[in-house]
Parts: sequence; C-alpha cells; structure tokens
Amino acid sequence: MPRYLLARVGQAVLVLWAAFTITFLILYALPGDAVSLLLGEDGENNLTAEQLDAVRVQYGLDLPLYQQYLNRLGGLLTGDLGMSYASNRPVADLIAEAIPQTAQIAFAGLALGVTLGAAIAIAATYTRFAWLSRLLTAIPPLGVAVPSFWLGLMLLQVVSFRYGLLPAMGNEGLASVVLPAVTLAIPNAATVAQLLNKGLESTLGQPYIETARAKGASRRRVHLRHALRNAALPTLTLAGLMVGGVLGGSVVTETVFSRAGLGRLTATSVSARDVPTVLGIVVIAAALYVVVNLIVDLVYPLVDPRVVTARRRTPIGRATAAIPTPEGAST
Repeated sequence: MPRYLLARVGQAVLVLWAAFTITFLILYALPGDAVSLLLGEDGENNLTAEQLDAVRVQYGLDLPLYQQYLNRLGGLLTGDLGMSYASNRPVADLIAEAIPQTAQIAFAGLALGVTLGAAIAIAATYTRFAWLSRLLTAIPPLGVAVPSFWLGLMLLQVVSFRYGLLPAMGNEGLASVVLPAVTLAIPNAATVAQLLNKGLESTLGQPYIETARAKGASRRRVHLRHALRNAALPTLTLAGLMVGGVLGGSVVTETVFSRAGLGRLTATSVSARDVPTVLGIVVIAAALYVVVNLIVDLVYPLVDPRVVTARRRTPIGRATAAIPTPEGAST
C-alpha cells in the first residue's frame, strides 16, 4: 500500500505540472496583448510607449517566456498564485471567494446526478414491465444529447420566467442552487444510468446470479446486493471522472444563471488574458480532480476485495487458488 500511495502521489504531481504547463503555453499562444486587454483601447491610447513598457515591467511581461514560466512555477511551489491582472488582487483571494459558490452547485449536481442515474438504471432492470423498462432505457441517451446551455435556458424560461417558482439568477439562498444543480445533474444522471444499466444487464446474466437464486435468495436481494454491488464498480470510477466534467460544466452553467463562482471567474479571466488567475484556477481544479480520483482508488478495494487479491503475487502452482469467486457463487 505505501508503494501504491507513493506512485499515485507521483502521478498527481505530474498531472498538476502538465496542467499548469499546458495552460500557460495556451494562454501565451492566444492572439492579442495582455497589457492591451488590461488597459483597454482607451487606456492604451492615452499612455506613451514608455508608460506601456513600465506596465509590462510591473507585471513581469517584459521577461522572456521561459523566465515568466519559471517565475510562475516557482510562485506556485511556494504557495503564491500571484496577483490578478484584471482586479489587482491576490489570485488566492479571488479563488477562495468563488469556490464556495461553485461547490454548492457542483456537489449538489453530482449527488443528484448519481442518485437519479442509479435510480433509473435500477428501475429499468428491476421492473417486470417490458414497456416501462424500454421507456426508462430510452431516457439516458436523450439526457446525454441535450446541450447544457440549452437545458439551462429552458429551465430559466419555464420555471423562473413563466411560473416564477425559483429565482432566475444570483447566489442568494438555497433556492438559487436548484436550477444550476439540475442543469449539471441531467447529463451526469444520463451517463450514470447508461453505464449502470449495461452493467446490471450483464451481471444479472452471470452464473453466480443463478446460483444465488437457486439458494433461495429473494429477487430484491439478488438485484440490490449481488448484482448491484458488482455492476456499480465501473460507475464508482466514473463518479471520480465526473468531478472534472462538473467543474467544466460550471463555466457554462454559472454564465447562464449569472452566478459569481469559479466558472464565471474562469470565463472572465480567459477573456481578459488574466494569466495568474487562470493558472490558479487550473491548478486548484486539477488538484481537486486528482484528490477525488485518489479517494476513489482507495475506496475501490473496499467495495471489491478482488482488486486486492489480484495484486498479490501467487506462485504458479497456486494460481488457481488466487482467482476470486464472485459474490454469491459456489466453489
């Protein structure tokens, strides 16, 4: 286990460095000048060439690209995310103010998406009515195909503008979280439902399921304990990957619902070529993504002990004894 954790930490550091480097290069490859965007057309025209050079020196934009990269990387290693070009405030403060607003809709959307998707998949494979199973199975592809921005706009039009049930925008109260969370949850629920539904269909056809039935296990026990436990393993991995999708989706969602969160801060910072702020957001998002997936990797063996068994080195003559038996099967 210590070697495994050390390897995962090394991979995490590599991912963070790659995310930082790629983002830095992309931002500097974009057309336009950061100083021009910072000052605006009127501000740039009112300054002399010497004053413009002084602004570049102030923000370190006069240095060669590699030197700017090393300075940014060195600041990151010391915990200094730098100062925002656009607001002239510490990037860490801007991110700290935006994270709670994004966390509200992100975690609510993720929890709602996983719960709704799992409920659809379980109901589709558990029901005895073929027409209901087909109907439930047809819902997830529709959820995947619907664009998030269109879904958000439709929710605004119907729920907020037509019936006035929930606020259309803003960050005030739990009511303002509902529509953005639903917008994020629908695509996630559709993905979870598709994957879990296929897993349950495949698992219910395994021999050990027939063995469990033959031993007198009830239909509900076979479905929810034996089949669901094994079929949910790929969904557990997907839940970790969905964190990145939720963070990416928050850019569109917070723009549609005018929420002052991490997604909206990202959009405005990219438009303004605010390099320190964008780099700080990317690093924080990548770190969260890495931590969540590390937690999933650690939880996975608890859900499926066969993962631990498969890692053990077993002599060739005893290889058969190390093969795990699915839950419910007889040996």
